[in-house]
Amino acid sequence: MDDGIGYWLTRRAFLSGERPALVSGDRHVTYGEFDARVNALARGLADLGVRRFDRVGMLLLNSCEFMETLFACAKLGAICVPINVRLASSEVGYILADAGADVLVLHEPLAAAGRAALDEPGVRVRHTLLAWGAPVAGESAYEDVVAAGETRTLEMDVDASDVHAIMYTSGTTGRPKGAMLTHANTIANARNATMMGRGLREDDVTITAAPMFHIGGLGVHSLPFVYVGATNVVVPRFDPAEMLAMMAAQRVSVQFLVPAMWAALMRVPDFDSHDLSSLELAVSGGAPCPLPVIEFFQSKGVPFQEGFGMTETAPAVSMLDKDHVKEKSGSIGRPLFHVGARIVDEDDRDVAPGVVGELVLRGDNIFAGYWMLPEATAEAFRGGWFHTGDLGRVDEDGFITLVDRKKDMIISGGENVYPVEVEQVLARHPAVSEAAVIGLPDETWGESVAAVVSCEAGAETDAQELIAFARERLAHFKCPRHVEFVDELPRNATGKVLKTELRR
Repeated sequence: MDDGIGYWLTRRAFLSGERPALVSGDRHVTYGEFDARVNALARGLADLGVRRFDRVGMLLLNSCEFMETLFACAKLGAICVPINVRLASSEVGYILADAGADVLVLHEPLAAAGRAALDEPGVRVRHTLLAWGAPVAGESAYEDVVAAGETRTLEMDVDASDVHAIMYTSGTTGRPKGAMLTHANTIANARNATMMGRGLREDDVTITAAPMFHIGGLGVHSLPFVYVGATNVVVPRFDPAEMLAMMAAQRVSVQFLVPAMWAALMRVPDFDSHDLSSLELAVSGGAPCPLPVIEFFQSKGVPFQEGFGMTETAPAVSMLDKDHVKEKSGSIGRPLFHVGARIVDEDDRDVAPGVVGELVLRGDNIFAGYWMLPEATAEAFRGGWFHTGDLGRVDEDGFITLVDRKKDMIISGGENVYPVEVEQVLARHPAVSEAAVIGLPDETWGESVAAVVSCEAGAETDAQELIAFARERLAHFKCPRHVEFVDELPRNATGKVLKTELRR
């Protein structure tokens, strides 16, 4: 038996070959067809020189192509590198260069950013595959590569400890870090998923609307659904009205969305005209879900639960189940069956219930480390436990509540934003002396990005100019929505900016 997740498709084609695996628009793909196309794509990539441990960049929307590329890499023992489609070309280029990607697979709507990224320093992509459009000189048509490959079962040389994906997370030093997820990590996460709440079944249907370049969109349901042989309905973008209509039409049974998406569904004017009687479980994650959103769906008879996870944990860590989701509101729930969790002090000693400490984790789902960053990896795994950087406390019932983030991360609409990255961009504006970035509560997005700026003596600028400056250099979700100007930033005796005072 093969040890990699590519084997899932081989086995599913045998056990569930006629069952629906993927639905995308008018396209319906059975598990047998899914496996055959993945085998063909894997052979096509091999003909381009892709070998075990090579990296394949994926600048792809939610799609069949995304899933096919991921599993083709898994069968080859290559490493897929999903890239946030909202990034600027310079940011895409950084990831391609840092990962050392040999191949880039991209969708035509993203081609401008992808092609520009190839000219960024350090990028050494040798082959580009274009889907949904006509390739330009030097590119290959995705479908041509698939058509050229044989569909018969591929012999795989993969070990469970091999890395199958590098998922980039925003970095506290202003550059994203690549979290290395192994086949074993993703297998462990799938097993955890089958035990969360009412579990997952072969006859389940979900809509993959959260972006799959994020671990939430990929790991909460998309990959575990393949593991159990269920059906993924894949949509390239989220539209609340369309989503609600599709949930009814497809008879969705389990659904994951980030809180901002659930809130958007709640505001669809004709919500009650859609039949959601098949929906057995609504799952929220990526940020704390506002209580009014939970209460709304509960009032419609939909069981609602929250989950907590991280890119580094593939992602599931804990669950706030439907029976406690209101009583323990604000908590991230209790650790999953196969996840070990502790709250520790600065010396890695367990703290008493109610005392704030750092959340540390252990389990087969925990990542292998940060790509090409041995010191950061060693620091994260000191004492044999993964140090999350999140501060929290645990109550007498074992429910964990996070109270702060060591890394000052902002979560806006399910997207992670690290202030340092934004601050470094703002500091390059000629009028800016220094900048501090914080998250402010936002009813729609959970948090919005705000900047507090002091200017050089005699220099002038305004909020709109700085926002536009940032948007030219960063993905828009990272850019400030609000800018306040001060004479100087508040600091403590050691010179550290007092962000708690800025938020206040």
